[in-house]
Amino acid sequence: MSQKILIIEDEPAIANLLRDCLQQAGFTPFILSNGQEAVPWAKAFQTDLILLDLTLPGQDGLEICKEIRAFSTVPIIMITGRTSEEDRVRGLELGADDYICKPFLLPEVVARVRAVLRRTAAGSSSPETEGLVLDENGYTVSWHGQSLGLTAVEFNLLRVLMVHSGHTLSREQLMGKIYPDQRTVNDRTIDAHIKKLRKKLRAVSPEETIIHSVYGAGYKFSAPA
Repeated sequence: MSQKILIIEDEPAIANLLRDCLQQAGFTPFILSNGQEAVPWAKAFQTDLILLDLTLPGQDGLEICKEIRAFSTVPIIMITGRTSEEDRVRGLELGADDYICKPFLLPEVVARVRAVLRRTAAGSSSPETEGLVLDENGYTVSWHGQSLGLTAVEFNLLRVLMVHSGHTLSREQLMGKIYPDQRTVNDRTIDAHIKKLRKKLRAVSPEETIIHSVYGAGYKFSAPA
């Protein structure tokens, strides 16, 4: 059975091009043109991935992404004509898995769709250590029994650190694992996510430090004693 792709795009020419391209690549695409239809559709129907334009009538793409992430972990690729790094990082922080800038090449869209589907399908095991549990299916993290309310980027960052527990990962390594194209982030972005992640962990357990800075090298996860 072919994988279902929901295209949320208000420009008919672009939406139709995406639909035809994805059909030729073996996917089953659906099109919505109004932002207000997106969240109800995502709740009512199962889909394998969403291609989401940021500028839509009815409801903005960033708000749509935020609402969908409240109840679903379906992969989301944002399609945007906005060029600022701030807009793209904001989308990733709200839970998008990748982004594509307009104008784009259709083979790039297919390649990114396949890459995101591979990433989300791989590694279903959930890393766990005493007091800290990651739920891959629910995309949630609990620390001493309390939910941390992490963003998708924070969740993926913590997961990568836990999988490599005891090993120091450089900022470049973290960027490569969390943002495969590395176009949207820099060292400061990783540092900012680490800072927010630590703040949420310390709100539950102020005395424990499980994410350590390694001077001049990067960051390391150490299981609690």
